[in-house]
Amino acid sequence: MRILVADDEPTSLLIAQMALRQLGHQTHTVTDGAQAWDAFQSYRPDVVLSEWMMPGLTGLQLCRNIRTRTSGGYTYFILVTKQGGDDQIVEGMNAGADDYLLKPLNLNDLQARLIAAARITSLHRQLAQQRTELEGLNHALTAITVRDPLTGLGNRRALEEDLALLEARVTRYGHRYCIALLDVDHFKSYNDTYGHQAGDQVLQAVATHLKEQARGGDSIYRYGGEEFLCVFPEQFLDTATIAAQRMRRGLEQLAIPHTLNSGGVLTLSAGLAMLDPAHTRSVGEVIKEADMALYRAKELGRNRVEHATGQPA
Repeated sequence: MRILVADDEPTSLLIAQMALRQLGHQTHTVTDGAQAWDAFQSYRPDVVLSEWMMPGLTGLQLCRNIRTRTSGGYTYFILVTKQGGDDQIVEGMNAGADDYLLKPLNLNDLQARLIAAARITSLHRQLAQQRTELEGLNHALTAITVRDPLTGLGNRRALEEDLALLEARVTRYGHRYCIALLDVDHFKSYNDTYGHQAGDQVLQAVATHLKEQARGGDSIYRYGGEEFLCVFPEQFLDTATIAAQRMRRGLEQLAIPHTLNSGGVLTLSAGLAMLDPAHTRSVGEVIKEADMALYRAKELGRNRVEHATGQPA
């Protein structure tokens, strides 16, 4: 183990250093408490073996500093004193010390303390590793709960959380957003014709295409079934229409076969609406408007983009 020894008595310091090296440990020695505090921060030992009374900082103050002003790993702290009264021992333990030794040092006593120190520091390392692994699992679990497992896009939970933030930004900061609902045309018949596995592959291909066509800052979600929702920040209907049309035309140009579509390839229909700070509407109301525009796009023959205003896109 890496052990920091702090003692202002040169003879005691040399005895401790020789004993620790005999036991196979790496040592770093200092002669006062202030040096010990500086050395601790750079050396980061597994164990501190500190004389109680030292200039600069006492062993008690050094221990308190280590316990209250540092993080990132556990250091086993052993106080060394010439007199080991019960009150003094309790005071040291309350300050954060793990153990104590009496001078002059006894090699067997020192070895016993260091065996305990090795066990305790090993347990703390294991706990830290488990905590890191648990945090990683929690992050992974959180990612899973907000991602659609088929397409990798944000799911309805992610959408609800993001839309709440979006609505707050509109109200507080005057931002505007356009929302597009996109639907794969005649997807049920595609499933019936080509099978559900092929349908899943098509949804993955559409999701990949939408991500590739999205601009920086755009957000895309799987809204449900064969429907996708896109959020275009700081866009008016005319500029958001350009983005939605690019997505629609791009999918058509992929030429994914769909014999029941009029053009023989897979296509998208889209409905657009705008969340504008000048109009007192909720996000839910804007999504309903986009849904109505999408319905109109389907009624007018599909493979097109329509506005909530009723004006052709």
